[in-house]
Amino acid sequence: MCRWRCRPSPATSPVKVALDGLARRSALTSATSEARSSNALSRFQLFPFAALSASYFAHIGFFNPYLPLWLKDLGFSITIIGLLTAVQAATRVLAPYGWGWLSDHTGERVKLLRFCAGAALICSAGLLVEGSVVWIAVVLLLMFIHTSAMMPMSEAALAHLVSTDQGFDSRRYGRVRLWGSLGFLVTVFVAGAWFEVQGMQSFPAWSVGSLVLLNLSVWWLPNRKEAVHHDEVRPSVMPVLRQRQVQWFFATVFFHVLSHIGIYVFFSLYLDALGYSKTMIGVLWAVSVAAEIVWFFTQSRWLPKFSLSIWMFICAAAMVLRMALTTWAAEWLWALLFAQVLHALTFATQHTACIALLSHHFPGRLRGRGQALYASIGYGVPGVLGALGGGALSDALGLSSVYAVSIATAALACVCAWQCMRQHAKH
Repeated sequence: MCRWRCRPSPATSPVKVALDGLARRSALTSATSEARSSNALSRFQLFPFAALSASYFAHIGFFNPYLPLWLKDLGFSITIIGLLTAVQAATRVLAPYGWGWLSDHTGERVKLLRFCAGAALICSAGLLVEGSVVWIAVVLLLMFIHTSAMMPMSEAALAHLVSTDQGFDSRRYGRVRLWGSLGFLVTVFVAGAWFEVQGMQSFPAWSVGSLVLLNLSVWWLPNRKEAVHHDEVRPSVMPVLRQRQVQWFFATVFFHVLSHIGIYVFFSLYLDALGYSKTMIGVLWAVSVAAEIVWFFTQSRWLPKFSLSIWMFICAAAMVLRMALTTWAAEWLWALLFAQVLHALTFATQHTACIALLSHHFPGRLRGRGQALYASIGYGVPGVLGALGGGALSDALGLSSVYAVSIATAALACVCAWQCMRQHAKH
């Protein structure tokens, strides 16, 4: 009996064991190879999005900081400058949602991005023609209708790419998004030095050139159509918008970005009025972008330490401090430098937290409309109110008054973020 039990069966013969071992090692090697191939493929897929982010924010990096200075060079008043810069925010109220709905409905995000980039380039040629306030307003309106839709659509596509079964991959998102910050950093610094020496007359040519680069990057994107099932009932955003935590989220975004409008629209004019050179204006913008690059590169280390809603509150509190320094300590360069470093929290951290929360609340076929609502509620309406109100306020009380009001709106963002934390704690 003992001899029978100890006798090796055909299934456990030495040859069979060896073959099984080879098979397991082969399968393991194959799986490892496939995993490496998958990771390489994922990185390869992210490269075009990094290029798009870099070129888009390279365009923004010179356009937003120096558009007010160009308009001032043309002889326009601060009120008119506020009106013209508000055109960009006005297009963000409705245009992103329209494009987002179209991209969700068709699944053709890349084709729509290419169309928008091409149309914006054609429209930008109008800036090369001397014209009245109305002419400039029309050209900016047509440009912004198309460019304001690009980031929501590309963010939706990128968020889909970096989201897995485990959730939103903040590390990969940050590594892509930092290229946008690098693009912004280069152009805001180089353009500042250029305009300091050459003057603002070449601003329209910079606009056209930066949009040429944007078009090249858009055509590098892989033209993949997302699956759309027209026989399925298209999900509505209303059930999501009725959730209290979503309502407080958008309220937080609204007041937080409203506080930021003073930076986006009037900061260059404010620094110019304080006597800072265009080169130093570029340096101060560059410091803020360098801070956000550091955050985007390392955010996967810090984000897990708190929940996303807690990060929203921290960012709002940092915004209060930043606006206070900008209001009352702008004569001291060290204070302004520290205030600009806080951009890592007030923009980069807040933006990543928003994109992650949007991916959670607006998944799948809601993704494009969620990003569009973020652009409209977060940047459209606050942008219009901030630009128009800030222009009127500046004429009446001076540019520093814009930042004093921003302290109050940042405090409101803190209150909303606190409510958002409470709602998330309940769920």
